[in-house]
Amino acid sequence: MNARHGIAVAALLSALVGSSSVSRATPPADADSVILIQNATILTVSHGIIENGSILIKDGKIAEVGSSIKAPTGARLIDATGQFVMPGIIDCHSHIAIEGGVNEGSVSVSSIANIAEVLDSDDVGIYRDLAGGVTTANILHGSANSIGGQTIVIKLRWGQPAAKLPFEGALPGIKFALGENPKRSNFSIPGQPKRYPATRMGVEETIRGAFTEARDYKNSWEAYRKRISGGEKNALPPRRDLRLEPLVEVLNGKRYVHAHCYREDEILMLLRVAKEFGFKVRTFQHVLEGYKVADELAAAGAGASTFSDWWAYKVEAYDAIPYNAAMMTKRGVVVSVNSDDAAEATHLNQEAAKSMKFGGLTHDEALKLVTINPAMQLGIDKRVGSIDVGKDADLVIYNHDPLSAYAVAQKTIIDGRVLFDRDKDIAGRATLEKEKQDLLAKEKKAEEKKSDEKKPDAAKKPEHKPDAKTDTKPDDKPKPPSDAGKPDSGEDMTNSPDGGAQ
Repeated sequence: MNARHGIAVAALLSALVGSSSVSRATPPADADSVILIQNATILTVSHGIIENGSILIKDGKIAEVGSSIKAPTGARLIDATGQFVMPGIIDCHSHIAIEGGVNEGSVSVSSIANIAEVLDSDDVGIYRDLAGGVTTANILHGSANSIGGQTIVIKLRWGQPAAKLPFEGALPGIKFALGENPKRSNFSIPGQPKRYPATRMGVEETIRGAFTEARDYKNSWEAYRKRISGGEKNALPPRRDLRLEPLVEVLNGKRYVHAHCYREDEILMLLRVAKEFGFKVRTFQHVLEGYKVADELAAAGAGASTFSDWWAYKVEAYDAIPYNAAMMTKRGVVVSVNSDDAAEATHLNQEAAKSMKFGGLTHDEALKLVTINPAMQLGIDKRVGSIDVGKDADLVIYNHDPLSAYAVAQKTIIDGRVLFDRDKDIAGRATLEKEKQDLLAKEKKAEEKKSDEKKPDAAKKPEHKPDAKTDTKPDDKPKPPSDAGKPDSGEDMTNSPDGGAQ
C-alpha cells in the first residue's frame, strides 16, 4: 500500500468509525434558540431536586427552572419523562483534543509551550466524552516537567473549529508536576546523560529557581514602567522572556497553577514554595495522599482533583485509598474527580458515585465532585456547574439517576445546542457502517489496480534460468536442528534477536 494513500484512508476511516456516530458537520446557524425540557427530575446541584420539572433554554442560557413552565411559541420540546437532568460534567484533568503529543519533555521548565496552539477539534475523544455527559474539560500539558506547558479550559463543541473550543473568559493555567515523572525515573535515552532534575530535591529547586527569575523579571518591568510614567524618555525596556511571562502571570494571579502530585511530602513542599513567592496552587491534581494533609490543603485554599479509586499502579501511588475524595471533602477541601484518561471520562458520573460507598458522601456531595466543584476550581462556577437561571445551558439528560450504574446519557447539550443525541447516534450507525465498507472496497480496488499495472513491467524482466549447482527447489528448505541441539526451557535466551520475549 502506498504510505500516503494508506494514511489518508486510515484517517478517514478513523474519523468515521472511531465512534458510533461522529458527524463533523457544523451545527446549523438556525439551531433552536428556544428549547423546553419537560417532565424531568432535575438535579440542580445548587438548590435540591425538582420532580416533574422543566428547564427553559433561550439563546444558549437557562431562562427558567421550575415545575410549571409554559412552552413559548415555536419552542423545541424535549420530553424527559422518567429521565434525569443534571449540569454538564466538568473534567478538571483531561488530555483529549491535543495534536502531536502532550509533553514537551526536552527541558524541565517548558512554560513557553501552550496547549491552546495545538487543539485538535477533530479528536474523536471529544465526541466520546460528550456521549458520557462531559461538557467542559481542563486540557493539560503532560507531567514530564517540573513546570510544564500552559493549559486551557474548553467546551466540547463537537463540529466547531479549534478556535471555537476555548471557554470564553476562563483563566488559563499552567501545569506543574512533582515526583517521579519530572525527575524522569522511568525515562532515559541510551548514550545521553539524564536531564536535570533527577531527584525530588531537584524538582523543588527547579521550581524555586524559575520563580526567582520570574520575580526578578517582574520587578525589572515594573521599574521600567515606573521610569516611563515618570517622564523618562530614553528608558530601555527589559528583554522579553516568553518562558518567564506565564510565571509572572501566576505571581499576578492571572494564571492558575495545576500541580500533578502524589505524596504528602511533595504537596507540603509546593505549598511552602507557593507561600514563599506569594502565589496560590489552584488545584493539586491526582493528589493521592491528600487525605494525609487535608487540613493543610484546606488552610491554603487549594483544591484537590483526584481519582476515585486508582491506586498501586506505581510505587508513589501505593498509599492511595478510595476514601481520599470523601476524607478531603469532610475536612473542607474543594474536591473534584477527574479522568486523566479519555476512556475514564466517559463515565465520570459513576466515578463520582463511588465516593458514596467509599467515604459515605451524600448524593448531592457526590454530584458536586463532577459539576460545581471542578467549576469552582477552574473559576467558571458563575457560568456552569449547576442548573440556575442565567447560567449556560450545559446539561445532560440521563435515563436513570446519574449516580446509578445503569445510567446512560441520552442527550448532551452545550450552549443550548444538542451536540449528542443517543437516538440519532444509534439511527446513524447503519449508514456509517455502509460508508466504512464502501471506503474499504474502494481501497481494495485501488490496490488491485496498482498490482495489475505492475505486472507488464514484471513480464519484461529477463527470464531467470535455474542453476543446478546453486538453486534449490522451494521444498528444499533447511532442515530444523535435531532435538539434541535444542536448548531446554531453562537456557538463557537473552542474546536472541527478540531478547527471548514471547
